[in-house]
Amino acid sequence: MNSSGSEMGIRDPAGSHLTSSSVSHLSIENGLTVNKNGQDDHTRTAHIINHDPWYQLAPLLVVSFNGGYILGFSNFIMKPLGWIWGTVFMAFLAAISLYANCLLAKLHIIDGRRFIRYRDLMGFTLGREMYYMTCSLQFLNFILGNVGFLLLSGRALKEIYLEFNKSSMMTLQEFIIISGVLYFAFAFLVPHLSAMRFWCGISAFFTIIYIVIVLKMSISNGQSNSKNYKINGTNQQKVFNALNGIAAIIFTSNSGMLPELQATLKQPAVRNMQRALYFQFSIGLLIYYTVTIIGYWAYGSSVSEYLLSDVSGPKWEKVLANAAMFLQSIISQHMFCAVVHESFDTRFSYQDESEFSRRNILIRFILRSLFFTVNTFTAALLPFLGDFVNLIGSLSLIPLTFIFPSLIYLKVKGQKISGAGKIWHWLNVIIFSFLTVATTVSSFHSIVDNARTYHVFANT
Repeated sequence: MNSSGSEMGIRDPAGSHLTSSSVSHLSIENGLTVNKNGQDDHTRTAHIINHDPWYQLAPLLVVSFNGGYILGFSNFIMKPLGWIWGTVFMAFLAAISLYANCLLAKLHIIDGRRFIRYRDLMGFTLGREMYYMTCSLQFLNFILGNVGFLLLSGRALKEIYLEFNKSSMMTLQEFIIISGVLYFAFAFLVPHLSAMRFWCGISAFFTIIYIVIVLKMSISNGQSNSKNYKINGTNQQKVFNALNGIAAIIFTSNSGMLPELQATLKQPAVRNMQRALYFQFSIGLLIYYTVTIIGYWAYGSSVSEYLLSDVSGPKWEKVLANAAMFLQSIISQHMFCAVVHESFDTRFSYQDESEFSRRNILIRFILRSLFFTVNTFTAALLPFLGDFVNLIGSLSLIPLTFIFPSLIYLKVKGQKISGAGKIWHWLNVIIFSFLTVATTVSSFHSIVDNARTYHVFANT
């Protein structure tokens, strides 16, 4: 899609019609402004772009998506959907997720212009309102996701503590605070995604440890457990729970930040991103789907939100698995916060200075402190992990993954799309819009239901 040919229908932030010739001066990130040289600065960022090979991003995707959240997927997905619908939806949504992500990857460069932020791409093609909507959905996604990571880390530390002290004197909230401090320290010392090359290998090491132990103990327990796979609840509850399960599946393998991840890659960015996605949706998906299925097989409908709470076996194995999951989460959560950190760093840091200059260190310290203080407080206040997973999958990830790429493609390609292609993309928009509404209503229903059952700052 180069700039030669017919004009594209694109709107600037103010809503006026732009042609392909005038689009080259538009910068959504900084409004209708150009720099001193008359060029837009849409790629202005405090973080590193166009730097990493695809084989650095690919394992980062695998280990990040195989973070502590996978220990709850048996409960979030299989428990409400059962064997048949659970496996069918996992296979179908994995395939269409790969397609949607590859489609979005192809839209990384339009008319020779590279988009390093999802919100810039949406604003450039669909206008100011979509810029702000995308920004809001992304930030909701990353903040709630980080809250969930804090809950998981807090539970891992609590499980370790309980192995040595059965009469717990420390609450979940105290362990969440410890996790928040360590999350902050890592985010402060590792300022951006490209700096995670060394840490990716360490994260993979911890991932292998706790997944192997979880699978070993689950298979051992499953051979002796009496299991019940019945889907419980009234018909209304089953429908709501099934919708939550679908939202959770979407959460398993979609980030809502593909353009930002793709921005770190060397050219050819589109081909390299596709390679990373193929790696994630093969090796990565195989791992977390295996844990999901084995966990449900082993414990049935009684499987908990945190699989390591169910397993029984040698104390040292449980302690090691929880410790590995905790340490891995410190690293993997950083990827999903990168968009928030990049936005704040670009806005407030001194870009003519080193990222480790005295002033930039102070700014990063303040920004990271505020971010993790708010998230840690939220996690301690509302320790309901499943609700965060369902809400993220429904309210933010469905539009970001399935609806928006089709809208962009329809806008950019215009009349060049065949009739069948238009029908396909509009079906994606319509069907997933309905699914967004249905799953979001279901997620809020669960939150209200849990609010009646649990109190704030619950020591779950």
